[in-house]
Amino acid sequence: MKVTVIGTGYVGLVTGACLSEMGNHVVCLDVDARKIKILNEGGIPIHEPGLEAIVARNRAAGRLQFTTDVAAAVAHGTVQFIGVGTPPDEDGSADMQYVLAAAASIGRHMTDYKVIVDKSTVPVGTADRVKLAIAAELKARGLDDTGFAVVSNPEFLKEGAAVEDCMRPDRIVVGADDERAILLMRALYQPFMRNHDRLMVMDVRSAEFTKYAANAMLATRISFMNELALLAERVGADIEQVRKGIGSDPRIGTHFLYAGTGYGGSCFPKDVKALIHIGHENHMTLKVLTAVEDANDRQKLVLVDKLVARYGNDLSGKTFAMWGLAFKPNTDDMREAPSRVIVDELLKRGAQVRAYDPVAMDEAKRVMEGLAGISFVGSAADALTGADALLVVTEWKEFRTPDFDHIKATLKQPLVFDGRNIWEPALLKSLGIEYHGIGRV
Repeated sequence: MKVTVIGTGYVGLVTGACLSEMGNHVVCLDVDARKIKILNEGGIPIHEPGLEAIVARNRAAGRLQFTTDVAAAVAHGTVQFIGVGTPPDEDGSADMQYVLAAAASIGRHMTDYKVIVDKSTVPVGTADRVKLAIAAELKARGLDDTGFAVVSNPEFLKEGAAVEDCMRPDRIVVGADDERAILLMRALYQPFMRNHDRLMVMDVRSAEFTKYAANAMLATRISFMNELALLAERVGADIEQVRKGIGSDPRIGTHFLYAGTGYGGSCFPKDVKALIHIGHENHMTLKVLTAVEDANDRQKLVLVDKLVARYGNDLSGKTFAMWGLAFKPNTDDMREAPSRVIVDELLKRGAQVRAYDPVAMDEAKRVMEGLAGISFVGSAADALTGADALLVVTEWKEFRTPDFDHIKATLKQPLVFDGRNIWEPALLKSLGIEYHGIGRV
C-alpha cells in the first residue's frame, strides 16, 4: 500500500519506518528541511532503540523516502497519516495549528480518494476540524468534498520502546464511520496482527478520547505512588515493599507503580494539561487529574527538598554529581524532564552540578544553554570528581550496578540521593554510604 506520513518526530518516523518494514511504500514529509537532510543522509534526528536499522534497511530497499515536497507527498499515499506535534498552548490546551496546517496541505493538493489518519494525540472533535479544513481547501479549488475520509488512529508508543510497541501492538484503535476507510486501515494493519486481531473499531470521538484517557490513567498511577512514597517516609514504611504487595494484585498490576522524581516527556504532562482544559471547556473540574498534576510538580522537587534538609537552603560551595538527564532511559528526550527542574533549583541555591547522561548530553546542552554552574562530563565516573554527593535522576541500566567502592572513595562524602530507587538501602549502608531514596527505609 502507498502511505504518506506527515511529520518525522517520534510518532511519524516510527510509524513510517514500521509500515515500510511490512512492505508498504512510505513517503515521510516534513517542513523541517534540516530533519529531512539528516534522514536522507542516513542519520536519525531522534534517539530510539532499533529505529536506525529499520530506517536504513527500508531506505535501501526503496520503500521509505523522505521529502519536503508537499505536493509529491500528498499525491503518493492513499492513506495520509498526520503525525505532527501538538504541544501545549499557554492555557494548557493542545496547540492544533500543525495538525490543521497538515490537513489544509492535503486538501490543497489531493486529487483522488484519501484516508486521512489523525495519528497525533488530539482533542476530541479534531477529526471534525480536520474534515472541515480539507473540505474548505477542496471547495476553494472547485472540487466536491466526498473523496476522502478522516480516521482517528491514536498512537500508543512508549519512548525507548516505540519500535517494539509499533511492530507488536497490544491494541490498534481505529475511530471511523466510513466502511472503505475501515477496510483500508484493517488491511494496512493486518501484518501486525498475525497472532490475533488487535484492531478495535469505534466511533471517532471515542478513539480520540481513548488516547487521553490512557495517558491520564498512567500519569495518575505515577503520582499516586509518589504521594504514597512521601507518606511512607513519614510513617517508616518502605514503598518498594508496598509496591510489590499491591502490584501482586491482578486488578492493580505492576506497571507504572514506581516511585521517583515525577513523570516528564512529551506525552503525560501535555496530555494531562489538555484533558484538564477539555474539562474546563465543558464546565467540569477534573479534580483527580488536577491533583495528579500538582503532585507531579511537587515530586520534581523531592531531591532538592532532601538536599535542603541535609545541607540547609544555602548550597553555595556545594557540588553535586547528577547521573541521568533524559526524562526516562533509552531516549534523549529532555521535554519536561525532572532533571531540568532539579538543576534550576540547585543553581538558584548556589550549587554547582556535574552532569552525565549516556544519550541525552547534546540535547541537555541545547535546552540548558546559558545556565551558569552546570558542567557536562564524559562519564558517570567523571561526574563524581569533586562532588559532595551523587544524585540519580534517570534509571539508565549502566547505573544499576556501579562500582560503589569508587563512588565512596571519589565523593567528598559517601552520600547518594537515589531519585529512582535503583539501589538497595541496606547494601549501601553496609558499605558505609549514606543513602536517601524515595520512600525507602
